[in-house]
Amino acid sequence: MLDVSDEVRAEIGDEETERLLTGESSPGTYDCTSCRTPGDSGQEPTSTVLFVGDETAVLAFAHAACIPSQVVPVSEAQLQGAVASISGGAPLAGQPGPAPVPAGGMPPGSTGLSGQPAGGSAAPGSVGPGIGAPAATPGLHAAPRQAVLGITCGLIIVEEQLRPALVVEPTGPVARVGSTGGGDDFLPLLIEQGFVPQLDLEAPPSPLPGWSVLLAMGKLHAVLQPGAGGGPAAAWWQAHQPLQVSDGWRAAVQRGNEVYVYAGPAGSIGRQPREDLMRDALARACSRGQLVAASMPLSGT
Repeated sequence: MLDVSDEVRAEIGDEETERLLTGESSPGTYDCTSCRTPGDSGQEPTSTVLFVGDETAVLAFAHAACIPSQVVPVSEAQLQGAVASISGGAPLAGQPGPAPVPAGGMPPGSTGLSGQPAGGSAAPGSVGPGIGAPAATPGLHAAPRQAVLGITCGLIIVEEQLRPALVVEPTGPVARVGSTGGGDDFLPLLIEQGFVPQLDLEAPPSPLPGWSVLLAMGKLHAVLQPGAGGGPAAAWWQAHQPLQVSDGWRAAVQRGNEVYVYAGPAGSIGRQPREDLMRDALARACSRGQLVAASMPLSGT
């Protein structure tokens, strides 16, 4: 019941793929690299997830219901940490235990995932300078200085149900590349990319095709956008280090397999220490016409 995607097969080779599919090197029981709960590749559909660094790679496993089989680019430093933390990881052929092995076929200049750890849902300090990374979005640059996209994970009540949400707010104005004015183009640029103005917080955001949220090893890694020219997905936002999410947030994602992503310009939402205060701030931004939103699946789904 093990799935090996074409991109994972291309990295690990046909021989190792066959060893996995025939059971010779299948994991048996494992901890899901997405939700961190136990799984059994002999009893339930299981995805192979290959974390690829600059020089090494680690093969891990996940419930197919959590994430599909895929290749996840990460920084080499994170990969070394994953070796110690992925109890469900498995070596490629010839390696004793969950140790890194040489990675083949990595495209030059692959982007690693990076971020600083944040607390649980809507924790203080999860939004603000130094948290998160500059958006890797074509057409955006900071005005007059580099802005940073802060992200808060929280649960929000929509249609009388708790929904997992990401709240995005830059630390300063964002302008178009080449712009000489002093305005803030953050919301217009997002609308051009498919985000929709959120006029009613009680209504769920519209889906944004091609965008997704990367949750791996039980932590938030990135928000992904479609790659240029139909290429692989690229990071729109990525953490300096994977961000810890609460058990409740992760459970809510698993129930619906979608995340509500809300975004407002600098100063429109602010740092909120509790989820009820975060929702109140979102409602105020919504009433002022300063909020856009989209719903996104987990990466690759």
